[in-house]
Amino acid sequence: MAVTRFAPSPTGYLHIGGLRTALFSWLWARKTGGKFLLRIEDTDLARNSEDALDAIIKAFDWVGMSYDGEVLYQSKRFDIYKKYIQQLLDEGKAYKCYMSKEELDALRESQMAAGERPRYDGKYRDFTGTPPEGVNPVIRIKAPTEGTISFVDGVKGDFCVSADEVDDFIIARSDGTPTYNFVVAIDDALMGLSDVIRGDDHLYNTPKQIVVYNALGFKLPKFYHVAMINNEQGKKLSKRDGATDVMEYEKLGFLPEALLNFLVRLGWSYGDQEIFSLEEMVELFEPKNLSKSSSNYNLDKLLWLNAHYIKNTPNSRLADLLHPFGVDIREHDKNELLLDATKERGKTLVELAEQIKLILHRPEAYDEKAVKKAFKGDAKEILAEFAEMLQSWEKALHLPCDYHEVLEKIVETKEIGFGKIGQPLRISLLGSMTGSGLDEIMSIIGVEETVQRINKAIAEIE
Repeated sequence: MAVTRFAPSPTGYLHIGGLRTALFSWLWARKTGGKFLLRIEDTDLARNSEDALDAIIKAFDWVGMSYDGEVLYQSKRFDIYKKYIQQLLDEGKAYKCYMSKEELDALRESQMAAGERPRYDGKYRDFTGTPPEGVNPVIRIKAPTEGTISFVDGVKGDFCVSADEVDDFIIARSDGTPTYNFVVAIDDALMGLSDVIRGDDHLYNTPKQIVVYNALGFKLPKFYHVAMINNEQGKKLSKRDGATDVMEYEKLGFLPEALLNFLVRLGWSYGDQEIFSLEEMVELFEPKNLSKSSSNYNLDKLLWLNAHYIKNTPNSRLADLLHPFGVDIREHDKNELLLDATKERGKTLVELAEQIKLILHRPEAYDEKAVKKAFKGDAKEILAEFAEMLQSWEKALHLPCDYHEVLEKIVETKEIGFGKIGQPLRISLLGSMTGSGLDEIMSIIGVEETVQRINKAIAEIE
């Protein structure tokens, strides 16, 4: 059973790269019958945002990725970190460093001038003298001075760095607050993580965290460092490209299952399959099959997936989902027909809502180009005769097929092509040449509204 986690920082909103990492971790935990834990890395008290924290929790609720147990907040665990810092000091595995910022800056400048990699030189590693006055020390851990630090990454394979690439890094600042790599290693160990799945921007943090694991005698988890998501041009993903707050995708009219399906395919595959239900993802996901290469964000692919899920969503749920987009058809007597007529045309809930509004709301204006094309010759006469035919039709008009009979009759009676009635009728009903089937539209709005829209178009279009 795998124990995994997602550990966002509440200094910004959860974006899709973070959600993808969380999804991979969640899938592995669920597949193995293990646990998926949520930890909020909020030790940067000055930059934390309550709004960002709320948005992270809300995003998990929206996509339906439940976490196990209570949310763990690092800001409430400072006493634990202090205990381990003191343990390392007592065991001689960490020490107080009194080097001032000015000294450290001067050291780095001289190293860079000499063509060396900037690093702390271990000045206070074995210091036994009198500490300088007026300097609040930081705490540094004793990193190995020779050999290598290595691990087997589940995505990238063997990873090894020379010990001299990891200096005695700071584990507690001069004000006593612990640093990132220190608290991450402690929390991952104490939470019992078996697998750490994260972005490969953390790859070079891992050797430092291994130093902490080894110093405290903790068992190493299995690491998987996932390649980043790039934009469509293969460059770093920006907000403009889609790396925005996950909840913005809800506002843009994307379904959570479409977004998860999109994200799981950015860095993982199962043959040529493109459509995955959440249940299929859990069944088929294996972190060892994560790609070593970066993935490219593709908005067209996301829209295609979203359109697929909209088409296959039960109408009752679609009606609920559309409500926040200004369309309330939950009690509409033709809501089933309305959704069947429009959901093939909407790639997002926003687009679907607009298609529905086109049908339900009488047009206030008419597309000029479409009018010039369709309203010529005897178009108005044909429309007027069609309106009269609707009102005098012997059988009740309810279903789209009923209205289609009337359309066939006007075509037969006037000996015209379908376009001669279809094009001006569409403009009369919707204001443009786009939209659902004419028989479906008339069935939804009924005879009276159809006739009123036709008469309005005849009167207003010159």
